[in-house]
Amino acid sequence: MLKEIQQVQATAQLLHNEQQVEAALDDMARQINTLLADKNPLVLCVMNGGVVVAGKLITRLTMPLNIDAINASRYQNKTVGQTIEWVLKPSVSLKDRTVLIIDDILDEGVTLAAIHDYCLEQGASAVYIAVLVNKLLAHKKPITADFVGLHVKNHYLFGYGMDYKGYLRNAAGIYAVL
Repeated sequence: MLKEIQQVQATAQLLHNEQQVEAALDDMARQINTLLADKNPLVLCVMNGGVVVAGKLITRLTMPLNIDAINASRYQNKTVGQTIEWVLKPSVSLKDRTVLIIDDILDEGVTLAAIHDYCLEQGASAVYIAVLVNKLLAHKKPITADFVGLHVKNHYLFGYGMDYKGYLRNAAGIYAVL
């Protein structure tokens, strides 16, 4: 497996370098700070992909907030999505809270739509979605993000939380698998 990962990494195309990604995170934080300044948000980091983005973004947010995690996965370290598996639900109540979901990518939107619906079912008063990357697809998605760092064409991506078979989330840039 390691040989395959090294091959993918060696042949990938850099789409956005670290400086471009960090500037996008700065822009997202400004927008979130403006909109949610007085909302007492609960930030839900979507595991595992959202951990890098959430870590980078949370330190840029200036309002008081709480942090928790949620994990609903369609990929289970594969390259093709399947049915949603609920691995982790938040440990704090979402009732009457403004929730900010942070994830690495809005791809097909199935998982984020399920998480969004779950938050509303649990009584959240408002739910916002922040993603570092919105993948541009030819068809309509079941959900849109409120805060988007970068838009990319339809490639299989890794870096800044996005993975290739569970690896390369830690790449300092956004890469397309060739």
